[in-house]
Amino acid sequence: MKKIILLGSTGSIGTQAVDVVQAHPDLFSIAAVAAHTSWQQVAQQIKAFHIPLACMTDKKAAQKLQEEVGSKCIVFSGDDGLLRLIDEADADMILTSLVGAVGIEPTLQAIARGLDIALANKETLVAAGELVMKEAARHHVRILPVDSEHGAIFQCLGGRKKEEIDKLLITASGGPHFQRPLSEFSHITVEQCLKHPTWDMGGKITIDSATMFNKGLEVIEAHWLFDMPFDQIDVVIQPQSIIHSMVQFIDGSILAQLGMPDMRLPIQYAFTYPDRKSVRGAKPIDWKTLRHIDFYEPDDEKFPSLPLAYEAGKIGGTMPCVLNGANEVAVYAFLRKEISFTRIFDIVRTVMEKHAVCHEVTLEAIRRADAWSRQCAASLL
Repeated sequence: MKKIILLGSTGSIGTQAVDVVQAHPDLFSIAAVAAHTSWQQVAQQIKAFHIPLACMTDKKAAQKLQEEVGSKCIVFSGDDGLLRLIDEADADMILTSLVGAVGIEPTLQAIARGLDIALANKETLVAAGELVMKEAARHHVRILPVDSEHGAIFQCLGGRKKEEIDKLLITASGGPHFQRPLSEFSHITVEQCLKHPTWDMGGKITIDSATMFNKGLEVIEAHWLFDMPFDQIDVVIQPQSIIHSMVQFIDGSILAQLGMPDMRLPIQYAFTYPDRKSVRGAKPIDWKTLRHIDFYEPDDEKFPSLPLAYEAGKIGGTMPCVLNGANEVAVYAFLRKEISFTRIFDIVRTVMEKHAVCHEVTLEAIRRADAWSRQCAASLL
């Protein structure tokens, strides 16, 4: 029985992780859950799975949750409560699916405890990859990718030697605007962005997909996860989202991981690694109806997010953290309809240009850079 902490248990990844646990009660139990404000949903999870510990980072939500569940569960509150939850839970693994840079410190806390990490929070490695990977190695902790793209690369690599790898090929659906003319980009609406063609995700991640900043973040994440130089990581548009990513080897061979778009598959594989189990309700690819798989090159003029991410990654230090922080501020401003779609790119670019990079990547340096980037981005709104 593997005991798992679910951070972000009410989000898209968190609720699908709950489905995985529910489908395999002989394999998994939930040691603790955490969310921000959705206390009613957390209360349902506590009652259904007899969860002993929970945390709501919103203090009012924590109070309401504690009143609802009573003595059945201890409820912590705030960011400090999140760290206490990780310290006190009887667990083997933690799923980090919080959205944004808020996932960094809980991930480091879990690593210090020796818990394996099922990582669905890409911002953790984008903003603090050097520090996180160093701490994981020091504590002999496994970081198992949950993002479908990195999970695919992880499976294709299969422990092969680094010198055998020519390139990592990260696939992208292209989002809802890949075929849209550049002349229309300034008029793109929030509603149009939230209609993703293949995936059902939360608001911030869906906007990141529309701008393709999600792929830029994934490039930086792949650099740290797989210790791969940026010039050996490419992005390929694959609109059907059937190929989740590929690895090209030095002999020209390419291994690809294919599957229907279903996040329960990479979640469960991270939970069961190195074993595989059936996924209840998962549909295999129907080869009788799949007539073609298409590939396109990303358009850097439409989506300057990709060159910005490569630039930030190659500069290193605190620059990726700044890219991430500025993007978060800009995305939420767009969701509030305060700025246009293309302004997201402008804000991130301007904040990066203003940043004085620190190359000594400590937790304190990351905190300072993240706070500075958000203040700078906010001043540009």
